[in-house]
Amino acid sequence: VTGLPCIPTLEMRGVSKRFGAVQALCDVDLEVYPGEVVGLVGENGAGKSTLIKCIAGIFPIDTGEIWFEGQLVHIRNPKDANRMGIQTVYQDLALCDNLDVVANLFLGRELTGTIPINEEVMEKQAIEVLKSLSISLPDVRSEIKTLSGGQRQSVAISRAVIWNSKLVILDEPTAALAYLQAQQVLELIRNLKKQGLAVILVNHNLEEVFSVVDRI
Repeated sequence: VTGLPCIPTLEMRGVSKRFGAVQALCDVDLEVYPGEVVGLVGENGAGKSTLIKCIAGIFPIDTGEIWFEGQLVHIRNPKDANRMGIQTVYQDLALCDNLDVVANLFLGRELTGTIPINEEVMEKQAIEVLKSLSISLPDVRSEIKTLSGGQRQSVAISRAVIWNSKLVILDEPTAALAYLQAQQVLELIRNLKKQGLAVILVNHNLEEVFSVVDRI
């Protein structure tokens, strides 16, 4: 894509992964640059989920190399991926319905200070990240269970980018959404691109893929 930086955020070279007798990935090459959305498409069983789980650190690769921002890296577990700035949003979203938006954005990474949890600072940061992504919610103190499907997806994606992420992987983000909600999520993906993040989009809807990605 014209105008992209010379060094990809993520580069995979000859990556393979086997589960017993099943060859899930075979010599996969993949590049994703800052400010680029790459669509990852294919039939069920093609290896899409395995590939993103290798990037996310859930499955260590058997052979091949993974380079991140020009450096050869070894992603052994999700913590390694998170430290590099790799965040994945899976189909189940992993949100807590009984907690509000702020609590979900900071779940497991709550800010602490002189008081147990610094709610004021967390709320301020939550509002800032939602504003930066042009996400409109009724109230950041609304419980997740009161939000629409599109709003929930927006919260899950916001949680992925609030920690200075560099690569965001989205696994079927519009699969369970109505048309208008899906359009909101696609616009959010465009905003991630504008902010210079590298994005991998797994999606079966080719119309949506063509509307938002730079390469497939």
